[in-house]
Amino acid sequence: QVQLVESGGGLVQAGGSLRLSCAASGRTFSNYNMGWFRQAPGKEREFVAAISWSGGSTYYVGSVKGRFTISTDNVKNTVYLQMNSLKPEDTAIYYCAASRYSGRGAGLYDYWGQGTQVTVSS
Repeated sequence: QVQLVESGGGLVQAGGSLRLSCAASGRTFSNYNMGWFRQAPGKEREFVAAISWSGGSTYYVGSVKGRFTISTDNVKNTVYLQMNSLKPEDTAIYYCAASRYSGRGAGLYDYWGQGTQVTVSS
């Protein structure tokens, strides 16, 4: 059974940092692309970042470029999202997802985690 389990969310002040983790299990993800999405109250789910398991290519939404970094640890089968210089508008539930395809559309992703809440206070 495929499982993606996120952790690392929490409450942080503006300007602070958090590192989200996504532990993947249940299948081989070496040919998958891994993504982070977020959904704020009353808004649609938004692409944040993506990476191939090989780590060769990374993609970011413009609003997080230079502040967020996505990475993988192939030994631990874990994907990370390092978030620095956090802003109140980064407040959302953050989801990890896996896709056989490269892209930013949520519909491309086959597997999803349960989400972890990130709240940034001003």
